[in-house]
Amino acid sequence: MKFGYFTLSDNAYADNVRSANQFVNDIVAEAIHAEALGMHSAWIGEHHFNGLGVLSCPDLALAYIAARTERIRLAPAVTVLPLHHPIRVAEQWASLDLMSGGRVDFAAGRGYDRREYEPLGANFDDNQSVFEEGMEIVRRLWDADGPLSFHGKHYKFDDVLITPQPLQKPMPAYVASFSGPSIELAARLGCGLIVAPFAAAMSYGGLKQVADLYKDTCAKHGTTPGRVMCSYFIHFADNAEEEGAARARQIRYFRECVIPAFPGDPETAPPSYRYFISMVERLRNVRPQDLGENSVLLGNSARITEILQKVHAAGVDEVILYFNVGLKPHQQVKDEMTRFMAEVAPAFA
Repeated sequence: MKFGYFTLSDNAYADNVRSANQFVNDIVAEAIHAEALGMHSAWIGEHHFNGLGVLSCPDLALAYIAARTERIRLAPAVTVLPLHHPIRVAEQWASLDLMSGGRVDFAAGRGYDRREYEPLGANFDDNQSVFEEGMEIVRRLWDADGPLSFHGKHYKFDDVLITPQPLQKPMPAYVASFSGPSIELAARLGCGLIVAPFAAAMSYGGLKQVADLYKDTCAKHGTTPGRVMCSYFIHFADNAEEEGAARARQIRYFRECVIPAFPGDPETAPPSYRYFISMVERLRNVRPQDLGENSVLLGNSARITEILQKVHAAGVDEVILYFNVGLKPHQQVKDEMTRFMAEVAPAFA
């Protein structure tokens, strides 16, 4: 099982003195540090207008990281595809794949925050349909041997051939999933799958159930299952005081960053987001002592290793680790990354 660095650049906290600019610089430094430690990948989220996170251009951040590294895989976590024209997305990530020597792992989702859609004039209420069409276009443009035409509900064009082409053929691609339609899309298009353990537990019972559903759905569509990945919040804690601080940090992230971003209001949530309503309600009521292994890696190295052994047994190929959550100081993030690769990762080599 492989491990990567992951962030959503959460910075929407009350009384927060850390600027967006400083945090973006910290994230870039942490991703470069991840390569020095031997991590497999760096996954950087896309967020706009500081509703949750502050890094709006993961493609540019990863291009800079690519120039400063040699081996680490480079991935958005994720590209919010309905906010962009799929032709442009295909061009941008094909360009980065070429210039990085074939190190891109592309991942896309439809997001969950209406506040990011409205200023850009994007359609939040029908974004499942927009996302599915856009993902199909991106994949087809990367695989095309000649000019491509497409006439769908949302996008129409003729005789388009993107340049440059990606170095990798096929380009590794993943769908981020909180729901059945996203699992269905990943399986139909032959993409890998990225899931959040807390969402997998709420919706399906756990990571193994999601992995099994994905593989069964691939079989239904006659596609080969790709890699299954999951993200995890992580906090090292060696005593009760450190554990209490870590739990409080995680709860603050849910309450101040996630709940305002998720579509949890039954009056305004589109039909394709109805499952978020119960998720938000549970997050509103979660207490520090409720945080378990389905939501966070928390404890000493032995405890974190024990949880990850269960994740591996569930059929997960890679875990991307969210170290810098909840205003955790930059140096502490780097120290925990170093500790993880020294004390936990060797158990999975």
